Amino acid sequence: MFNFTFILPISASLPGLTSCTVMTNSKRHEMNQPLPSNLRTKRSWVWSHFHVEEEVTKAEQHVGRLRSNLDEGDASLVYLLSGDGAGSIFTINNRTGDIFAIKKLDREEKAYYKLRAQVINVYTGKPVEPESEFVIKVLDINDNKPQFLDGPYETSIPEMSPEGTSVIQVTATDNDDPSQGNNARLIYTVLQGQPYFSVEPTTGILRISSQMDREAKDQYLVVVQATDMLGYTQGLSGTTTVTINLSDVNDNRPIFQLGLYHMNVSESAPIGTSIGIIMAEDSDIGENAKMNYSIEDGSDVFDIITNNETQEGIVILKKKLDYELQRQYSVRAKVTNSFIDKYFPKDENSGQTTVIKIRVEDADEPPVFSHMEYSMEIAEETPTGSYVGTVFAKDPDVTNSPVRYSIDDCTLFSIDDSGAITVIEPLDREIAEWHNITITATEKDNSQQVSEARVYVQVLNVNDHAPEFFQYYETYVCEKANAGEVRD
Repeated sequence: MFNFTFILPISASLPGLTSCTVMTNSKRHEMNQPLPSNLRTKRSWVWSHFHVEEEVTKAEQHVGRLRSNLDEGDASLVYLLSGDGAGSIFTINNRTGDIFAIKKLDREEKAYYKLRAQVINVYTGKPVEPESEFVIKVLDINDNKPQFLDGPYETSIPEMSPEGTSVIQVTATDNDDPSQGNNARLIYTVLQGQPYFSVEPTTGILRISSQMDREAKDQYLVVVQATDMLGYTQGLSGTTTVTINLSDVNDNRPIFQLGLYHMNVSESAPIGTSIGIIMAEDSDIGENAKMNYSIEDGSDVFDIITNNETQEGIVILKKKLDYELQRQYSVRAKVTNSFIDKYFPKDENSGQTTVIKIRVEDADEPPVFSHMEYSMEIAEETPTGSYVGTVFAKDPDVTNSPVRYSIDDCTLFSIDDSGAITVIEPLDREIAEWHNITITATEKDNSQQVSEARVYVQVLNVNDHAPEFFQYYETYVCEKANAGEVRD
């Protein structure tokens, strides 16, 4: 019968391991313990395990010893070894049965080896024990550090997220034996990223530990470390990085660059003229930075439209101006966000305001008639030079340039510099009852400034014609007709 003696290398100091020696059959008898069923037969070869420590660097590592009960120490028996690694990794002293590992082993490459042992009588060349199989198990040591196979990581979270918000879970793997003590039991810690981030020690879930403002900093680099041996100092460690980008939320309202804007516009500017631009700034980005401009005081003279591309407010003219009536306007403009974040509500009435001072510039305007149309009367046959009526035009500008008048395409009337209209020749109502004439007023200092007015002159009838029969009449009377008698 074979006895298996398992001698562990000095590994009892490793967590979870204890030294042990497998009892021989005789030892079991001494302790009055029953033999295993497989040893009660004549086939006294046993199944069992040897253990060898990985990564041992000495030339030979004693694994254990095989010895048959038939071995009387007279060198008549030899021990043979076959199977996984026999001769290349494991050797046996064929006289004593001691097994040695002659190469450094790596549990992560191969965790156990199946071998077969046999004992032969050197004189007969025949086995004295049935061949039996046994296993040499490679014991784990903490020779692998944790690795983050999916790292480095990158993720995004909304800015101003509350403390405790889960960011991402990082996971490290350790190739050591998880059943062997604490060699593969990991603890996670944050090496870089405090005080804004923390990690759950056993799960690797990264969480926010302090609120962050994207407008102050929009990206953070966090270094997470995983240490085996439950994080004790003798443990091995590995690190990974987590790039955390803060996405924008609408937590800022637009602010005007200036509290007071000054603009100028000519009184001659047409409706719809762009007068100037106002601009507010919003620290947010994208949709959160879009804004709307408006006139707060409801002015009927000016308006503001929003340029959605540049986010500028364009001040436009919506009513004609008159420098002589009003030379300056003061309007209050307001800006608000287009999009209101439900997590950061803003009262629309809280939009910021600014004041716009608009100065009206004087323009050289054409003369202005007191009326655009005039109606006058004159009797027919009135002598040449007779007065018909007067028109009046005035330069509206401050310069008050003198005005001269003229009549377009008419030879019946004339006008002097005072605007008085006279007839050049007598008029005949029977030829024309109405005369429509165009009066032109021109500034003497600027002939380009011209305006017109219409004058309608009605010719009044006078009794300047004797009655006339429409035809010649011829009749007769009898010689003896009586007075008053009418003839048919």
